[in-house]
Amino acid sequence: MLRARYLMVLGLLLALVGATVATAQSTSSKISPDLQALLASGSPSQNVQVIIQYQNPPSGSSGSTTSSGSSGSTGSSGSSGGLLGGLLGGVLGVVGGLVGGLVTVVLSVINGVVAIVPLGQINSIAADPNVIYISPDRTVTAHQAVTITAAEYTTEPINAPAVWQNGYVGTNVGVALVDSGITPVPDLNVNSLTLSLPTLAQLRAASNEVAPFSTGRIVYSQNFVPGQNDALDHYGHGTLVAGLIAGNGADSTGSQYFRTFRGAAPNANIINLRVLDENGAGTDSSVIAAIDEAISLKNTYNIRVINLSLGRPIYESYKLDPLCRAVEKAWQAGIVVVVAAGNDGRDLNLNPEGYGTIDSPGNDPYVVTVGAMNTQFTPQISDDIIASYSSKGPAFIDDVVKPDIVAPGNLVTSLEFDDDPLAVNNPDFYTWYSFYQTNGAEVPSEDYFPMSGTSMAAGVASGAIADLLQAAPSLTPDEAKALLMVNSDRSYFPASSSVTDDGVTYVANYDVFTIGAGYLDIAKTVNAALVNNGSVPSGTAMSPIASYNASTGTVTAVTDPSSLWTQTGPWSASSVYGNNAFLSGTNSTALWGVTPLWNNNDPNGYTALWGKTALWGKSSPAAETALWGKSGTDASSVPLEY
Repeated sequence: MLRARYLMVLGLLLALVGATVATAQSTSSKISPDLQALLASGSPSQNVQVIIQYQNPPSGSSGSTTSSGSSGSTGSSGSSGGLLGGLLGGVLGVVGGLVGGLVTVVLSVINGVVAIVPLGQINSIAADPNVIYISPDRTVTAHQAVTITAAEYTTEPINAPAVWQNGYVGTNVGVALVDSGITPVPDLNVNSLTLSLPTLAQLRAASNEVAPFSTGRIVYSQNFVPGQNDALDHYGHGTLVAGLIAGNGADSTGSQYFRTFRGAAPNANIINLRVLDENGAGTDSSVIAAIDEAISLKNTYNIRVINLSLGRPIYESYKLDPLCRAVEKAWQAGIVVVVAAGNDGRDLNLNPEGYGTIDSPGNDPYVVTVGAMNTQFTPQISDDIIASYSSKGPAFIDDVVKPDIVAPGNLVTSLEFDDDPLAVNNPDFYTWYSFYQTNGAEVPSEDYFPMSGTSMAAGVASGAIADLLQAAPSLTPDEAKALLMVNSDRSYFPASSSVTDDGVTYVANYDVFTIGAGYLDIAKTVNAALVNNGSVPSGTAMSPIASYNASTGTVTAVTDPSSLWTQTGPWSASSVYGNNAFLSGTNSTALWGVTPLWNNNDPNGYTALWGKTALWGKSSPAAETALWGKSGTDASSVPLEY
């Protein structure tokens, strides 16, 4: 039997190229900017690992979903049929004489393959009229670095305890965590009466909650890291995010503790899909394969949420980006996709306030993109400020208005395990026992560990959404996103805040590109959802596009015709984002739902982003280099730090 996933010769791809050769211009438009730069500088014989996306599965195959990677502690890696079977069936007869590289992975969720090919063959592959786009199999990472001196509040600012009291703790809701894996700890065990959780005393895990070969509420695990054979956490990031989603506080519950560290959905199930290695690095293809697997497992484990606390720079429109195309498939399958905005808000290369630093796939207009708040060591939100590193919109290239919401993400405490690599490699990062244990010593805890980042904020939001979907299980992803945004708190934000570090002052203005629709309030959201499912109008909840009019000097939010934001009243764009974010104008009821954002009299917004030195050099490699501080010649070697 053919080991097709790993052994197919590049000639199979080349044989698909039709007799009609595309023009140089149309061919180049199918090749990503960073790959074009590599073509210009590299040798034709140099091999590069790329993702090739097709309009339709080659040979018209419509086979089953295929995932990739080594099988992990549970589950299998999927069938090798489907798209790859179609490729093989259509071209096996014409392999002779063709040479090249290997197709290593099939990404059927985006009608794509991962191939190792010589640079000299890229243009030939792009000439195939069925090929949509070719891009490097880029590196994605997750990373945090901050020393904690006091414990922050995580669930109180979003009003999670209020929904817990009503029994909404994510019970039987599956959250797929696409990350560095999870190492089981007590806080991820099945809840029971013996834990004596004050707000969960009447709750028990469902009898079918634990799947075969699983551990506690980690009901399924699979590895997608090449060359690895388990889905445990060899980096430390995934376990920490899992705790923010679904930790039940088992190791900080009892009479000897005055604070319990729980996740936002302390009874949710976790589907552990490992894509990051021991260095916190992975690839586009691994993430896409994990998303594909989550879709295939949706009904088995009631997967309603995918958490992506990872990402990388944006190199092309979200319409072509393979990560974005994959998350949209999950969205269409009925799964809410939650993505960290990124930690590049301090990148001042193109403007003095860090605008335009959202990362992929957080730039996709469908997903829920989450920025990070600093809760200032208090449970109330009246003194909270945006974290200075939280990435800001609009998104590079497409100008998508992001983030969508913000949630606690600064100095949050979550799970640690024995020999946790993050703890071992960062001995100055710690949570004192005295932060949560009565008469506790001022020595580092062995059970909990602090980190900061939008990765953390995304985990908090994912858990909150699990609570929402337990309360209102019939909500679609668009309805859930719309309810989250409409019911976010935007009443108290200051006009601006600033942080000075190493002599540099970082200024944040509380506009739609910084806080989106506002601060996550899960209690208000759940209450709204319980009344006729929130009465959400029909339509998508796609984030608007920011449009600059040079002749009038204004920036407007343009809503997609399919979106529910074209409505009037509480579902209008101006209502969702708050009147403070918009200026009144004659275009507010236009056909395309155009609502003014800024004008040229606003120095804190307009000048920084849309002034004489424009942020966007959409076809300029120099703009991309300035924004990300990258050479642009080899994307796979430039991970994004989270």
